[in-house]
Amino acid sequence: MFKRAFAIGLVIFFIVTGASAQKPELTITLNEPFFDALLDSVFKNFDAPEFSIAASSDKVKRPANSSAFISDETCKETIQLLRENNGVRTTVRFRDGKIYAPLAFTGNYSPPFVGCVGFSGYAETNIDLEFDQDSQRLIARAKVLNVALNGTGGVGGGVVAKLVQSSIDKKINPIEIIRMDKLSFLVPVQNGASLRMKAVGMRHEIGNGILIVIVAYEFTK
Repeated sequence: MFKRAFAIGLVIFFIVTGASAQKPELTITLNEPFFDALLDSVFKNFDAPEFSIAASSDKVKRPANSSAFISDETCKETIQLLRENNGVRTTVRFRDGKIYAPLAFTGNYSPPFVGCVGFSGYAETNIDLEFDQDSQRLIARAKVLNVALNGTGGVGGGVVAKLVQSSIDKKINPIEIIRMDKLSFLVPVQNGASLRMKAVGMRHEIGNGILIVIVAYEFTK
């Protein structure tokens, strides 16, 4: 009986909300601790995200008798995201209407005639959100603003920075946040009957420390 009354009350709430806003809406608030916990879980339970930064497969090889670095054949030219590096953590922060995400990383690169060079650092990244009408999902696009490197010993630092920026811009995007079909559900009314709450629109707002996602609904039988 309580569940039925609650469901009816929920339907009335959405109908009343829709009277002034034209469509009933549901507000989802995601704060920074939520994303911190999500990232902790991802790095704890899965392999760290890793992708290639190789510029080409036909680079000039270093002399065979050189032993200063690992050979090109065994150099894994990749960048791997880290939870933390030198005090900089991979996080998501909401400030002044924008989304900032420092990305800590490590990796290897093989410049011509040199061999395998290890590097690490972090990328200062800005994230833009948009609703993709075709795929009916809220997506994010990361844009690298600046790359801070360490560990290259002065070898190929500028080249590595450009490769890191290009790789993050091209190979991470787009990032799926929420799909509309995951936000539609049934609301039981009575005698086994139910109304379908179908998500039909979405917009977002960025507050201080929070992301607010506002979902518009329509009710169908």
